[in-house]
Amino acid sequence: MELWQQMIRDSIHSVDQLVEKFGIDRNAAKKLDKLFQARINPYYLSLIRYQGDPIWKQCVPDVKELDDMEGSFDPLNEDEMSPVPNITHRYPDRCLFLISSQCGMYCRFCTRKRKVGDSGKISMNKLESAFNYIEKHTEIRDVILSGGDPLMLTDVMLEKILKRLRGIPHVEIIRLGTKMPCVLPHRITPNLCSVIKKYHPIYINTHFNHPWEITQESSKACQMLVDAGCPVNNQAVLMRDINTDPEVMKELFLKLLKIRVRPYYLFMTDETRSTMHFRTSIAEGIEVIEKLRGHTSGLAIPHFAIDAPGGGGKIPLLPDYVLHKDEDKIVLRNYKNEVYVYKEVKRVNENDILEENDDSNDNGFADPMIIKENKGITEEVI
Repeated sequence: MELWQQMIRDSIHSVDQLVEKFGIDRNAAKKLDKLFQARINPYYLSLIRYQGDPIWKQCVPDVKELDDMEGSFDPLNEDEMSPVPNITHRYPDRCLFLISSQCGMYCRFCTRKRKVGDSGKISMNKLESAFNYIEKHTEIRDVILSGGDPLMLTDVMLEKILKRLRGIPHVEIIRLGTKMPCVLPHRITPNLCSVIKKYHPIYINTHFNHPWEITQESSKACQMLVDAGCPVNNQAVLMRDINTDPEVMKELFLKLLKIRVRPYYLFMTDETRSTMHFRTSIAEGIEVIEKLRGHTSGLAIPHFAIDAPGGGGKIPLLPDYVLHKDEDKIVLRNYKNEVYVYKEVKRVNENDILEENDDSNDNGFADPMIIKENKGITEEVI
């Protein structure tokens, strides 16, 4: 048995352990266990610094979950978009392929609580129909392996799946959606990296939410994956009392870059039942992006998005940088709230030959005009 597997076995998961370790009322612990079981492995448990800290809130069951009937069991409408078991096909050229029901740690904000931890909901016995679906649908060029966590599979089983996918001619990209580098970095072993290297291009999407999760162990895990040829991207979730402080998120994103992980997405919390106490305002997410844009490298700025309820897909959000737009110009503000005008040009025929506006300069490019900070938009501009 490998170290990571032993740590899974040694995880806190039972009602008795929740009562003893965290002082949760026994009746509440029973109800919480029925709602969504706990799993806190020894490594992630060791990251908790004090009761109620950002690590604690992500993994320790909270009685608030029992009073939350507001959300949906399937907020992204994944089951409706599942043509065969284990497959969600929402976008034209890519699909989600669930290959494991288990995770290295069960996040209390999980959007897939209805399935995670239940082998009957994500079954290894139903993989063949999923493979057949991908083989028949030649428009699928990108397959995202998820679950649960695909790295809960053994190296042998994972390789069988990777080999089968790589044998499908139209599958160009394989992605692994895994939280293991964050919650159980011991899973990233030399042998695992050797397996992955055989089936490139493979991209890793991982999930860090707080700078305290970036440790010596998690840094090493990410660096091993990058050294194995995998681009590693991070998808974070904005959560109340965990990471809504822009300075906390800036620290997280800059630390990720140092370990060669690119901040990819920052999501609003999904409207999942029993997770609504994690939700925060969109304005707080916009504030995070505003405090990053222009103040630090674009490499450290993720796409801020809502995964639209009902299966609408990922919709990006931005601060309001466009102040005015018409057929002649666009009026913009920068990160200092300085205002600039960029002059528009017009297409004159089907060959995209561009005609300069009468007020353009001689070389055909508009001269940006700066208006003093905090002066607003003048009549001359609009």
